[in-house]
Amino acid sequence: MAKRLKPVDVVLVGVGWTGGILAKELAQAGYRVVGLERGHYRDTIPDFQLPWIHDELRYAVRYELMQDLSRETITFRNNRNQTARPMRVLGSFLPGEGLGGAGVHWNGVTWRFLPYDFEMRTKTLERYGPSAIPEGSTIQDWGITYEELEPYYDKFEYTCGIAGKAGNLKGVIQPGGNPFEGPRNREYPNPPMKTSYAGHLFRQAAQELGYHPFPQPSANVTQPYTNPDGVQLGACVYCGYCERFGCEVNAKASPQTTVLPVAFRTGNFELRTEAYVTRINLSPDKRQAVSVSYVDLKTGEEYEQPAEVICLTSYVLNNVRLLLLSGIGKPYDPVTGQGVVGRNYAYQAFTSVVLFFEDKVFNPFMGAGALGVSIDDFNGDNFDHGGLGFIGGGNIACSTTGARPIQSLRVPPGTPRWGAEWKKAVARYYQRNFSIGFQGGVLSYRTNYLDLDPTYKDAFGLPLLRMTFDWGPNEHRASQFAAQVLERIARAIGPKTYVINRLSEHYSIVPYQSTHNTGGAVMGSDPSTSVVNKYLQSWDVPNVFVVGASAFPQNAGYNPTGTVGALAFWAADAVKRYLQRPGPLV
Repeated sequence: MAKRLKPVDVVLVGVGWTGGILAKELAQAGYRVVGLERGHYRDTIPDFQLPWIHDELRYAVRYELMQDLSRETITFRNNRNQTARPMRVLGSFLPGEGLGGAGVHWNGVTWRFLPYDFEMRTKTLERYGPSAIPEGSTIQDWGITYEELEPYYDKFEYTCGIAGKAGNLKGVIQPGGNPFEGPRNREYPNPPMKTSYAGHLFRQAAQELGYHPFPQPSANVTQPYTNPDGVQLGACVYCGYCERFGCEVNAKASPQTTVLPVAFRTGNFELRTEAYVTRINLSPDKRQAVSVSYVDLKTGEEYEQPAEVICLTSYVLNNVRLLLLSGIGKPYDPVTGQGVVGRNYAYQAFTSVVLFFEDKVFNPFMGAGALGVSIDDFNGDNFDHGGLGFIGGGNIACSTTGARPIQSLRVPPGTPRWGAEWKKAVARYYQRNFSIGFQGGVLSYRTNYLDLDPTYKDAFGLPLLRMTFDWGPNEHRASQFAAQVLERIARAIGPKTYVINRLSEHYSIVPYQSTHNTGGAVMGSDPSTSVVNKYLQSWDVPNVFVVGASAFPQNAGYNPTGTVGALAFWAADAVKRYLQRPGPLV
């Protein structure tokens, strides 16, 4: 029998970026908030300190900060004709586990999506007509515009101390910034990161080709910074240990370094770690959420936490699974196209070129997660797609993230795969190569979705989430186009040789690609095609809010965290309005 606890105003399921932001905002407003985090407590001190935080084997190879797949995983297949099998080893993406979630081990690249991205379907139809949207694609507008979200992007950037250079201030294009970005009301809070040698060569080549390079926006803070809540961040030391690691010098914005300290000091926020949520309990008429059930992993006891509002603030896949387990929203059926929960799952599609040199040395061991130079000339609808056979695009970047010794073993084509010659090539070319990548957006398709697996279960006997996903024709054509652009840039730089890596024929869940999963609980203006309204509020159960990248109707050519953070601040304001006057906000 579950122990029923004292009611609170708000329960947060997951305490990463979205949960941390909502905790801060709601606790500051005077509401009683409980955060349920299934992982362990952790913080900069003592968990991210030297020397152990630079243990590549422990953190980058053995996934110390990632989800425990022995307790819960997903199953995967490319299409409905295949039998899904469990993902038993992390590969393509790396969901975080523990306080801060993936906001602890992220690289720090912090984009605003383009205005086009929020109205992709409408803008595409206006410019190119219905034939431009691939058959079977289910792309849709978000139900919110860039202009509405801009103040919340600003709030996230100033909370995190983002380093960058504005390209569009109130409609005026700024030298040195991204001329394609949506208008912003003020400059970034901190100056951009240094430029690496590889980034310098990329910038020169891009300019020679008529493109518009600019410094990549970064949550690796470039100077000592105090955010609007009085929280202090340090300056990045370019150690090269960002992705898959915590930051030992408090320089990488994370929930621990920005929002959680503020939530805790209000006295209104209670954190419960190792709390594994199993379901949201509904009223008899299924129109109201009354409580959350969870298991205390330390004791095995089950608890029921009542609340006025329940916010799903976990990772994309966990948000969708909990909705399905709790019976909130109609599950998506790919055969009929009906239902919404699990619909419009998307990812990102990468194309890259690796350049090898004989006469240049790059010191790749120095770097930072978001240290890079980018171009947006081929992102969104920034270029004419007429006759290209695809829509959307991607960001192209030369990033210097830090070449750690175990996983940085690139060698030129033709090198033996093992033995003395391979070792010589590894030693010679470790400092004589770098890559340029195209981070392509991915459309949503009727055949790509998430549902509950009929066979496999987690450690508590609950069905695992099943992922059905493959690349569509749009992604393959975009990759072929991007390969041509990357080759032009590579030739302008002038390496001894280069290797282009195009998109594989079918998506594989085995090699790492990105942790940029999106969709499954998408936002929109139509309840028949979305799980939540523009305020991230469930259409079916108004006191449930589902916040995170699960709300993206399709994925853009950017890292999602900046948009996730902006949406979390946006949703926090909506939850406050709901608590003052309960009911549908739309």
